[in-house]
Amino acid sequence: MKAQTKSIIIGGLFSGIVYALLMAGFDLTDRENFNLWEFIFNFLFFGISMTLMTRYSIKKSENQKK
Repeated sequence: MKAQTKSIIIGGLFSGIVYALLMAGFDLTDRENFNLWEFIFNFLFFGISMTLMTRYSIKKSENQKK
């Protein structure tokens, strides 16, 4: 696997987990129970979204250099 692909995937996973933790923290401060399925959904949705946006941005910048 290329280093660029690894960094895109790791960045998506990291941003997804940070977003999910923040959302869980906001729920806990509102005195709501921890919902595992909501946490997983936030993690996957935001992580995949950030991975796709980062990939698109890198591909676009590579095409502009040519």
